[in-house]
Order: sequence, then structure tokens, then C-alpha cells
Amino acid sequence: MNPSNNEAKGFYKLSWLQRIGFGAGDMAQNLIYQTISIWLLFYYTNVFGLKPDVAAVMFLIVRLVDVIWDPIVGTLVDRGTPRWGKYRSWLILGGIPLVGLAILCFWNGFSGSLLYAYITYVGMSLCYTLVNVPYGALNASLTRDTNEITILTSTRMFMANLGALCVKSLPIIIAIFAPKVLDPATGKMTAVYNTPEAAPAWFATMSIFAIAGFALLVFCFFQSKEKVVMNKKESANVKVSDLWTEFKRNKPLRVLAFFFVTAFAMMSVGNAADSYFMTYNVKATPLLTTLFMWLGTIPAFIFMPLVPAIKRKIGKKGMFYLFLGIAILGMAMMYTFVSIPALKSNFVMLSIAQFVKSTGIITATGYMWALVPEVIAFGEYTTGRRIAGIVNALTGIFFKAGMALGGVVPGLVLAWVGFNAGAAEQTPLALQGILWLVCVIPAVLLGLAIWIISQYDLSDERMDVINKEIESRA
Repeated sequence: MNPSNNEAKGFYKLSWLQRIGFGAGDMAQNLIYQTISIWLLFYYTNVFGLKPDVAAVMFLIVRLVDVIWDPIVGTLVDRGTPRWGKYRSWLILGGIPLVGLAILCFWNGFSGSLLYAYITYVGMSLCYTLVNVPYGALNASLTRDTNEITILTSTRMFMANLGALCVKSLPIIIAIFAPKVLDPATGKMTAVYNTPEAAPAWFATMSIFAIAGFALLVFCFFQSKEKVVMNKKESANVKVSDLWTEFKRNKPLRVLAFFFVTAFAMMSVGNAADSYFMTYNVKATPLLTTLFMWLGTIPAFIFMPLVPAIKRKIGKKGMFYLFLGIAILGMAMMYTFVSIPALKSNFVMLSIAQFVKSTGIITATGYMWALVPEVIAFGEYTTGRRIAGIVNALTGIFFKAGMALGGVVPGLVLAWVGFNAGAAEQTPLALQGILWLVCVIPAVLLGLAIWIISQYDLSDERMDVINKEIESRA
């Protein structure tokens, strides 16, 4: 079969500009939403003035709202036919309010107001769904080619982690805007980013991230061309109930959904705890905190471009087993180093553990997005309907369920161990609780994730057969 005929049957090849343009959409969402995921709990407890358990309950309630909202958005996206494209239109339509509300989440004008926190956080989360669900569906609308989707996902994750690198630079960016105080230990003026006085610096930093994120969404909009979508007649028949029907009959989708829960819970718990870990357990400066967090992202630039080659060598399951195992090893190393007094303050040893841990997490969780088009195609193969928006809404529910755990667990653990944001020194129990959040709880979740992904049965060879059968029917 020659390339032109192959493309006519949906196996499209994309240019590098198109791949980078699509990846810019995830970079945008990381600049905005990962800032929320990693830093909002820390901002609420140390700057805005909420108690950890109160913030934890709010995070849970917002995720429960998402359980209702995500299926509605998935149905709206699949049924709709906006003039700028079924999926890419929402990058603009949802992106504008998302940017505004994300900035307002970090505004301290109503300091300590739980009502204000609820309004802005709930609003931001609703708008994020309006962008994230259609963006996820956009991936499956660009091509059916399994290898192209792997390259597209690697590019997307590379771009996403560029955004994450910026987000994890937040302490030193905030230090530029934050007030300076005299550090009695060194006798030097030092920027503070974890007190109420730093509130304007947080607001300025989030404003920069959000505006840059919107510019990237616009770039993604112009570079993404939808080619594999439902026709208008099929779109008109999509219902909210299709989400649960698809979940019940699509086993690979169920496996992937539960993998999303554990993976995002693991990442959210660890990400939320890192700032507390570096501030109180390690007592690091903003610069060292940023360097430590960079090591949580840098492996992406080394290993994500190698994913297609690694997958060809050991298969997709083998790749998950390898890198999830590496992540558990890194967590064990970090727990050991911090538990040994002589090594606790050794930043080099902690950095090695962080690099090992992050190598496993980033590679495994980055590639999991390539499985979403597969479960969409499997559903189309078995039912004749390509409900990409519905499927992405379902995966969205489960990854937000994971993030709900990631938001609730740190707050509850911190409250249980007696964390006090106003204290310069935390109790030994509080420090141990933070260490559980960084190492122990994520490692347990990773062990569960390995078992879950072992149940996934869509190989690359099977997917090629499925996609060719779908196109032959058309």
C-alpha cells in the first residue's frame, strides 16, 4: 500500500511543526493547571491562610463536582460541531475563562476567605475541563497511525515537561517579586515566598504563567487539523449515558481508567508534598528547592524522546513495568537517605534519588496518554461509534479522582501529624508525615499501578489490525 493510500485510510503522518503545535497545548495546561496542582495547597496554607484539613475537604468537593461536570462536557464536545473544529475550538472558548480564574485563585484580595477560595477554584476546575477534555480527544482526531501516536505523545510529553520545568521554577520566580527579610542565620537579606507578605509575588507569577499558557493554546489551535472525527449524524446521537455504557463494555478503557486513578493520585500526593519536604525536612533555600524540583522534570528531556525505541524493544507493558519499578527504587532511596542523619542534609544524595524516582514516573505516566486513542479505537471497533469526547471525559473523571486523592491525602495527613504553618520548626511526627507523603504513600500506589496495567491487553499488533478493520468498513 503506498503512503497516499495509507493516509487516505486515516493513517496520517504529521509534520514536526504540527507535533510541536499539538504538544504546546499540554505545555499550556501544565503552566496553568500544574501550578494549581503543585502549589495551591501550599499557597492556601502558608500564604492565603486556610487550615490544611479545610483545604483538603475543598479539594475533595471540587473533584466531586467534576464527576458530574466531566460527562456533560464530554457529551457537549462530541455532539457539538463548532465552526472552528469539533475539538480545537474549545482551546479558545474554554481557555479564556480558564486563564482569568487561574489568576484569581492566587489573588489575596479576600485573604482567608473560604467562600472566595471555593468560587475561584471550582470555576477554574470547570473551565479546565472545557479545555482538557476536547484537547485529549483532539489527539485521537489527528491520525490512526499507532507509531505516529507514539511520536505525538512523546512530543506532547516533552512539551508538557517544559511547562512543568517552569512551574517547578516557581520559588525562584516568586523570589524576584517577593519582599526581602533579614535571615538571622546568615545575616543576609533573603526573599520569602511562604508567608502572607509574599501574596503579590504569587499573583504576579501566576499571571505570567496563565497568559503564556493562553498564547500556547492559540498556537496549538492553529497547528491542529482534525481528520478522524464522527460525522454530524453520529454526533447528534451522543448521550451522557454513553459514558457509563462505554465504561461497562470496554475492558481496556476500564483498565486505563483505574491506572489513571492510581497514577495521578501518586503524582498529586508527591507533588503537593515536595514543597513542604524541601521547606521543613531539608530546609532548603528557594534556589535549592527549585533545583530539586527541576530534577523531577529533567528526565523527561532525556527519556521521553527514547520512548518509541524502548517500546519497540520491550513492548508497552515491559516499558511500564521497567519505569514504574525504577520510580519505586528512587522513592526507597530517598526514604533511606532522609532517615540517615548523616545523609539527611546531603543535597547531592537527595538529588540522585529524585532523579531516579522522576525518571520512572515521568516516562511511565507520560506514555500512558498514548493509550487513550487506543481505547477510543477499540470502542469504535466494537460499536461503530468514535466517541472520543466521551472517552476523554471518562478518563478525565478518573484522573481527577486520582488528583482528588492527591489533594485530600496531603491535607489530612498534615492535619493528623500536627503540621503548623506558622512554626519555624515542625515536630518529628510532622516531619515523618511529610516523608510518608513524599515516599511511602506514592510507592504503595505505584505497586498497585503495576498490577492494574498488567491487565491491559491491546498490543501494537492488535491495534494495527483493529484500525485497518475500522477503515476497511468505511
